[in-house]
Amino acid sequence: MDDSPETLELLERNLKSEGYDVFTAAGVSEAIALLDETHADLVITDYKMPKSSGMDLIRYVRENLRNTEVMMITGYATVEGAVEAIKAGAEEYLTKPFTDEELFAAVRTALEKLKLRIAGQDRIPESIKSRYGLLGESDAMRQVYGAIAKAALTPATVLITGQSGTGKELVARAIHYSSKRASAPFVPVNCGGIPESLLESELFGYVKGAFTGAIESRAGFFQTADGGTIFLDEVSETSLAMQVKLLRVLQEKEICMVGSTQPRKVNVRILAATNKDLLGLVKKGSFREDLFYRLNVIEIAIPRLRDRAEDIILLVRHFARKFAAEVEKSEPRFSDKALSILRNYAWPGNVRELENVIHSLVVMTDSDTIDVPDLPDLMRYTGAREDGLHRTLDEVEALHIRNVLASVGGNKTRAAEILGIDRKTLREKMKRLQTGPL
Repeated sequence: MDDSPETLELLERNLKSEGYDVFTAAGVSEAIALLDETHADLVITDYKMPKSSGMDLIRYVRENLRNTEVMMITGYATVEGAVEAIKAGAEEYLTKPFTDEELFAAVRTALEKLKLRIAGQDRIPESIKSRYGLLGESDAMRQVYGAIAKAALTPATVLITGQSGTGKELVARAIHYSSKRASAPFVPVNCGGIPESLLESELFGYVKGAFTGAIESRAGFFQTADGGTIFLDEVSETSLAMQVKLLRVLQEKEICMVGSTQPRKVNVRILAATNKDLLGLVKKGSFREDLFYRLNVIEIAIPRLRDRAEDIILLVRHFARKFAAEVEKSEPRFSDKALSILRNYAWPGNVRELENVIHSLVVMTDSDTIDVPDLPDLMRYTGAREDGLHRTLDEVEALHIRNVLASVGGNKTRAAEILGIDRKTLREKMKRLQTGPL
């Protein structure tokens, strides 16, 4: 559907040349009347229309036609327009002018998504699952796959939330490599791992003489990512002063190198991630509200591993196969009891902890079968005590602290973050509960 006869004629001719049956309408009311009489697998609509807009047609299709996909084309490309179209139900979003091949590719993608949905597969792109390390068939992960596919269609900023070890960077990579920026750089930055005094120069670069030791100019991560995507992991760890600078990048699409007064334009998509409650930090005054809403155009929440327990056995076998191949061993089998304990364990470190445990089991176990005695002590203890109703409160607390410490390789700073306490409190608890070396 388009209000331009020339555009309608061009689309009709090109699509018919590819073997598609095409019907055209010059407005929303005509399109609705046509859809009431004729089934269409795909509706292609312009955004700006006289009287009713293309958004009205998208909503009509989504509310009335179960087995019809929608693709929007527009000459007025904005992040807000793309987000609005995707939220309303458009599966593809094309900006004018586009090539014939871009049109055909978008149509093929939309129709393939329709086939998957009809087949009950809930639009899970196989490339996302297999190419970027994301595994799982649970409803929770299916929602994540769908969110990734939609986020890849738009240049909007994405905030990825979830506990440590859930795979936030994998999701960011999946979005980037499924988007039109896939051939450009993907630059991950751990904001919590760079000292505050160095973060600005690392992100934005610096000019010669900007500070002692700056003997030459150096580009920062934003320049490195130009044309592609920058992933700001642990964005909650940035200071309020740095948040002001990030807000400027989002608003003005430009950076200023340390020691320079001349801003530079950058073409970078920003993906951000946090394991903390950013809205809670906003209310406490430690995170800027305007930056939060700029980052949170699209939010993808990654589920905890224990909230998708049906995926655990799939992940166990995947990691066992992977690490067995690395050490040139045959893939081990797991006893039913061992699998039961692995499935019912709380996994405070999420998928990263599971991966580390399976890696250790594959390397350290000599038998072809991994059984309960081969599992880490803390898991055997959990399995033996079943629901833990016979433990004291101190025992439960000590066990949980051990589990968290094990999941992060003994890193007390990371463990304290997961537990929601400061490092000093963790040290005091470890001393009182005798959970291990300080």
